[in-house]
Amino acid sequence: MSTSPKRRTKFSSVHKHEEEINSKEISSDFKTGKPAISKQKDNHGKHHDENEASQQDTRLSGGVWGAANIFLGLAVMMVISCLHSYHVYQLHENKLWFTNIREVEREISFRTESGLYYSYYKQLLHSKSMFQGLQNLREDTLTEHPDTINVLERMNIYQEVMLAAVYRLSGISVQPILFYIYTIFSLQAVLISGLYLLAWSLSGSWLAGLLSAMLYIFNRLDTTRVSNSGPLRENFSLPFIWVQAAALSLYFKPKQSVLIRRSSLIFVWAGTFLFCLFWQLNQFVMLLQAFSFFGVWVLGILPAHKIRNVMLLQLASLLTVCLLQFGNKMIFGSLCVSFILVAVPLIHYLGDRNSPHSLIGNIVRVIGFSLLSLIFMGIINAVIKVIINLDSDEHIFKFLENKFGIGDERDFDSRLYLCLGIFGFITHDVFERLATNWALPLYVPAHLVMLLWLVYSVITCWRSQKLQHDQKSKTESKLSYSDDLNARPELAYHAVQAVFFGSLSMLILRMKYFWTPYVCVFAAVGVSDTTIWAKILSFAHIKQPAVAIAMRVSVTVILLSLLVGQLLPPLLEELKIETEFWDPDTVELMEWIISKTAPGAAFTGSMQLLAGVKLCTGRPITNHPHYEDKHLRFKTLQLYQIYGRRSPEDVYAILKQFDSHYIILEDSICRAPSRGGCRTPDLVDISNGVTPDEPVNISGLVKPTLPRFCEAVRHQKPSYAKYFRSVLVNKTFRVYKVL
Repeated sequence: MSTSPKRRTKFSSVHKHEEEINSKEISSDFKTGKPAISKQKDNHGKHHDENEASQQDTRLSGGVWGAANIFLGLAVMMVISCLHSYHVYQLHENKLWFTNIREVEREISFRTESGLYYSYYKQLLHSKSMFQGLQNLREDTLTEHPDTINVLERMNIYQEVMLAAVYRLSGISVQPILFYIYTIFSLQAVLISGLYLLAWSLSGSWLAGLLSAMLYIFNRLDTTRVSNSGPLRENFSLPFIWVQAAALSLYFKPKQSVLIRRSSLIFVWAGTFLFCLFWQLNQFVMLLQAFSFFGVWVLGILPAHKIRNVMLLQLASLLTVCLLQFGNKMIFGSLCVSFILVAVPLIHYLGDRNSPHSLIGNIVRVIGFSLLSLIFMGIINAVIKVIINLDSDEHIFKFLENKFGIGDERDFDSRLYLCLGIFGFITHDVFERLATNWALPLYVPAHLVMLLWLVYSVITCWRSQKLQHDQKSKTESKLSYSDDLNARPELAYHAVQAVFFGSLSMLILRMKYFWTPYVCVFAAVGVSDTTIWAKILSFAHIKQPAVAIAMRVSVTVILLSLLVGQLLPPLLEELKIETEFWDPDTVELMEWIISKTAPGAAFTGSMQLLAGVKLCTGRPITNHPHYEDKHLRFKTLQLYQIYGRRSPEDVYAILKQFDSHYIILEDSICRAPSRGGCRTPDLVDISNGVTPDEPVNISGLVKPTLPRFCEAVRHQKPSYAKYFRSVLVNKTFRVYKVL
């Protein structure tokens, strides 16, 4: 990196636009899990011609050429994965000059919950031993002062535990904070490799893997935010969901050897377990994936034993994480666990044995089994929550209710989420960028054709196939699968799962990072699949398999060339932008706390700021941005009265109740302009039943009679000064000692 003088730019203003953004006819049949009627070659050999290209690919994959092709594909994968990892690292370095700024500035750059997570890694490194560090986390008195909590139970920080253990045991010479972020950026190479292998397995061509990786890289603003928010849980966990996706694709392929099936299941388990271990929102993604598994089974696309196996791996992963988190109730009481407990026995009992039905009968059967599973899921989940007394996840359901306008409009927690752009509906600019950068125009027709062909294949199967009733063997080899080499149940499964992930991203913008990688993969598969080209060429009466292969390779290479030619120059220009982290007010605040306050002094302030206070100073904090506990949410609302219209006596009593010694007020919060009732003071006012500064259309609110505390305490009138003394003031922060 260049060490030339840089324009010092305050962090909050650097790349503002980017930070706002981060807040076919395909195969002739999808493989069914049911016995299939063999297709017969007609007088013109039509079926033979349509599948000749895939057979030619199979022949070419053997011998020396096949080995060389695989070696080349893997080599390209490693190169593109490493380039992406270096690219996002360099963007982070260019933005902050991270390797050259002071340690306190590096830590401050980990905004909001990122700083909280990193603080535990730092705490483990500074402990006398790993055992003592883990014990301190199990009996933590710093994170929610004056309460004692088990951080390992409440938060997904095993990645910090692992990295701290590796750093302490290996004797690595690099600085701890650099080792931490290098690991995060290295994991992005794992993510790219997962997408690459997924596209390769679905299309049969590593060129599709390369194209999907390039689309992912060039659409970075909508596929990842790792260069801006490194320690976030998603940056540790997302690489493994795509490793799992690639392994599932291999496992679902028909006629695989026992070794390949077992090996792929190992990677399915590893990817699922690590994904669940590293992210607190794992249960919701696993629920959508379980719906996908159930869907492809009930439609007859995949055999029961395979679906049962992967759902049991899901359950095992979730319960193992629950065990590692000392019995985390939110996992055990999740909808995903309840659904698996319903679906697996149903799938095991019914298996692949189905009674003959008409088309309408099959539709009724699918809808009936689906509704039955959902109803029993709800019943079991309600029973489990009563038994274990779970209420920590109620804010999620309140958020969803309010999102659709049917909940309590005054609920603080719901409004807090709804006022954050990343929890809103997906925005139009996402589609504009994906379209401009080529991904969306390639994805839409590819995925649409997959879904239409899936529907056609399922309906055709229901109409024409006689189902075996006396099939007792659950092994794939004894089921009467079609001999059609183009049967591809793995593609059907991913087409279904992409619908669920896409729906999630439409509902919640933050979740677009599960859907946009699928956009890149399906866009590449639609271009690089041999079967598609064979079908297209058949309409022009071109039957030669070699022509289809040549067209596939040529078009993919041409598209890659155009993609690189158009989108690489802006990417390289972006790498030339160099700025430096610059936030002197926050640095002054942290240094003042370290030098002027007692080690046991507890601080109250905004959730985002307090995470940094704990990280940089090691002082106890009363609340924080990891919002997954009911008591903490109640406590946060009480402490946020420092931004409400409350008397000094009320605020003082609240702060004394939670043994807070200092409060930190931010004018960027206290004096922020109203924006539809979404600034923090407005959220507190509405929750208190008070009309905010800018009136909102919510019934039951009354006019305020008290001044806003954060503004009134500034003037240190006697009624305030007897409770709070000003001890530090700069352009951004005001610190008051609670007397």
